[in-house]
Amino acid sequence: MRGRETSLSDAVECNAMRGSLLLRARRLPRIACAIIFCFVAAPLCHAQDVHRLSLPQEARDGLDALYRGDPDAALALFRRVQISEPGSPIGYLMEADARWWKIYCRSLEFKWNMLDVWALGPSPEGDAMLAAADKAVALADVRIQQSETAELHIYAGAALALRARLLGLHGDHRATARAGVKAREHFLRAKALDPKLADSDTGLGLYNYYIDTLTGFVKILRVFMGIPGGNKQEGIQQLTYAMDHADMTAVEARFYLSIDLRLYDWQYERAAGLMAPLVARYPQNPIFALMLGNMNALLNRKEQAAANYRAAAAMPVPDPKSHERVAKISREGIAALGLRP
Repeated sequence: MRGRETSLSDAVECNAMRGSLLLRARRLPRIACAIIFCFVAAPLCHAQDVHRLSLPQEARDGLDALYRGDPDAALALFRRVQISEPGSPIGYLMEADARWWKIYCRSLEFKWNMLDVWALGPSPEGDAMLAAADKAVALADVRIQQSETAELHIYAGAALALRARLLGLHGDHRATARAGVKAREHFLRAKALDPKLADSDTGLGLYNYYIDTLTGFVKILRVFMGIPGGNKQEGIQQLTYAMDHADMTAVEARFYLSIDLRLYDWQYERAAGLMAPLVARYPQNPIFALMLGNMNALLNRKEQAAANYRAAAAMPVPDPKSHERVAKISREGIAALGLRP
């Protein structure tokens, strides 16, 4: 898998976030992943010598609800932020994030023994997500013009990253590329304005990781297309730093580094080691449990994988469509192990 070639037509389409610049032979977008991250509650470990975002408490509570596996409860809190701070991008950004995670859970499927979301069609939930992301970008841009801060660039970049993620899975490669590259610009500006605001490292780390996995010819093509380059090892370092120091995006840095080391580098042991703390911290989030189950299955730890799948199936998932998908994935995962449900 590590050395598979990608098609020129995919590269020319330039699918920038999780379905980006190039589709890997198995049709999973690359650069899109490079910039995507949505948002997290508090980091698993937080150092003193870093800066935190000025998020209202309701936003932090909403993020905690989201990562506990209840996006609808999170949405209710994010709407309260929109009402109390109508000119702020925060409430709309987090609404888009919550809608993304609901879409993600509803759309998980196995391909090539890997669990992920591989492609999406248009949907009312997706339209609502894009509308919220666009609103967040517009509000952030207005405030940046009035008084530029690193925090506002983080919000704008994050909203663009969410937009790119969904459009990449729709197969709209050029729009994905435009949003992804613009998101990277915001992350770089945020880093320049406040190097101690580690949330920018999440987006930049994912970008660097994926850009550097492109084949030689596509890297040359990327230069002619004006797509900035990256460095995989630097990306891993940035993500590792963000896991411990970012405020909003620490969980996302850990989650995406975990699933992508599994998917692109086949580093199943390391991936599982990164995912396990999320399962421990958020024992009611079925996505984390299912992903850890997939990693244990790839490591041939059948009993552990089955336990993860069963735990996910037993979780009280409030959204009916997500509940159905979790149950389906759990059954399929256990069946693939050759064990009883």
